[in-house]
Amino acid sequence: MVALPALRRLATLNRSWGLLSDFKYEQTRPDIFYGNLALDTSRMVNALSEDISGVSLDGLKVLDVGGGPGYFARAFEDLGATYLSVEPDVGEMSAAGIDVHGSVRGSGLDLPFRSNTFDVVYSSNVAEHVSDPWAMGEEMLRVTRSGGMAILSYTIWLGPFGGHETGLWEHYVGGAFARDRYQKKHGRPPKNIFGESLFNVSCKDGLAWGASVSNAELDAAFPRYHPQWAWWMVKIPVLREFAVSNLVLVFKKH
Repeated sequence: MVALPALRRLATLNRSWGLLSDFKYEQTRPDIFYGNLALDTSRMVNALSEDISGVSLDGLKVLDVGGGPGYFARAFEDLGATYLSVEPDVGEMSAAGIDVHGSVRGSGLDLPFRSNTFDVVYSSNVAEHVSDPWAMGEEMLRVTRSGGMAILSYTIWLGPFGGHETGLWEHYVGGAFARDRYQKKHGRPPKNIFGESLFNVSCKDGLAWGASVSNAELDAAFPRYHPQWAWWMVKIPVLREFAVSNLVLVFKKH
């Protein structure tokens, strides 16, 4: 594993607290939640590029798998990257009213790009919403150029936010229970429906898949939102399923 000095400088307790505080705005003020998350994500990916490849994002071609309504485009373009995104949901693409000139409708399971195209391919909080997250990971690596970097970040089911908007504890009883309780309480189904658009994805399975990849090296695995002094949790079985919350897998393609 790579030491990641640039990223460790960013991974402070203040940064973690700020991101956690923004979570309450996800449904009511997505501009606040996703705007700040996009800024943090661009900084994280830039630091990872410096640590893994020795260069910043300036001038690099970046593909965002599941880019959503456009907040991420602004953040990456401000760093000098050429940014493209793939999003299967037209509603998500237009939700914020942001014009993203490099946004393509398509599935992360079948990316509409040639192999070896992008310097950096990343996906944030998407893998838990597809039925086969590791197939999506393989597609991400396919379109990453040789020597380029792929980053897969996803929410772990047994973490406190595994159930997404359906609650902080309900998903521990069961995904169907959390879904039905949300609908009964709010009079409408949740945005993320367990078994259809939200799945049980574990930390263990992600690490096992990362270690099995043949065309890339797993250079780093750490908790997305934790300060750097808490990254050790990824190494502890069972604990990591509950405490890591969001796992980041970072690859350098052969």
